[in-house]
Amino acid sequence: MKSPLLSLPGAVPAEGVDEGVAAHYGDLFREQRALADGTGFVDLSHRGVVTVTGDDRLSWLHLLLTQHVSDLPTGQATEALILSANGHIEHALYLVDDGTTVWAHVEPGSQEALIAYLESMKFFYRVEVADRTADTALVHLPAGSIARPPASAVVRETTYGRDLFLPREELEAFAAEAGPAAGILAHEALRVEQHRPRLGFETDHRTIPHELGWIGTAVHLQKGCYRGQETVARVQNLGKPPRRLVFLHLDGSEVHLPPNGAEIRLADDGPDGRKVGFVTTSARHHELGPVALALVKRNVPVDARLMAEETAAAQETVVEP
Repeated sequence: MKSPLLSLPGAVPAEGVDEGVAAHYGDLFREQRALADGTGFVDLSHRGVVTVTGDDRLSWLHLLLTQHVSDLPTGQATEALILSANGHIEHALYLVDDGTTVWAHVEPGSQEALIAYLESMKFFYRVEVADRTADTALVHLPAGSIARPPASAVVRETTYGRDLFLPREELEAFAAEAGPAAGILAHEALRVEQHRPRLGFETDHRTIPHELGWIGTAVHLQKGCYRGQETVARVQNLGKPPRRLVFLHLDGSEVHLPPNGAEIRLADDGPDGRKVGFVTTSARHHELGPVALALVKRNVPVDARLMAEETAAAQETVVEP
């Protein structure tokens, strides 16, 4: 989905998975500061939107998701995962129920695979699953924003701000009232600062929830009966995850940020040392400078000096070893 807001002054299109919305509108740090101050909005209209309706929607989703949603109160935001049979993360859903419908936004382009899985699990339950991406645009208002959502929007309110499920035809009118617009790079920089993982960035084909700190926020440990639950319980009760998420302060003298997938080594081992992890997301933060999230092996000392390719990095613990 290509956003009409790419026609706003200064808009520079994003690339890769975030193609279709603006990377920035000409001033990355100004946009970050605006969001941090609770002003402006972020166009996330490229993200997939899926709805579930029907009398059994919450009890049915409760059987499939890692989160406890059978008694989810109307208007209360939550997030949940769908795991493989081996406990690896396949989908991340950001949910709210409006009293008749569960609304979820997911990574761009992932809604088709998600819907295919949900349809295969309907059986006799009274539920209907729909792809609403074509008619619904996601917009993010930062924490502290006093912007008033339109009456037509479904609001998902979190500590990080409000996600609005907005009729797509109202997107341009909303932008004219809610400005200034901030690009996806500003949104990502604040996500990195907040240590929040993102599917497809902090995850690969073998990631389990414990590695990213998703236990508690997206995984409820007092429920079972979902695919992959055995792995979650085994790691929680008997072991430790093989990797852990860390936050990196990068050497600010480097011109280029280490990209997603950049190899991490122990600084003391030199450039020929063994790989101990990889960068998942890097960003330029308006206050902290160059920063990143990374996955490293659990046994990497928490005080070890690291190198992300050629860039020196100091780590902060996100997930305890």
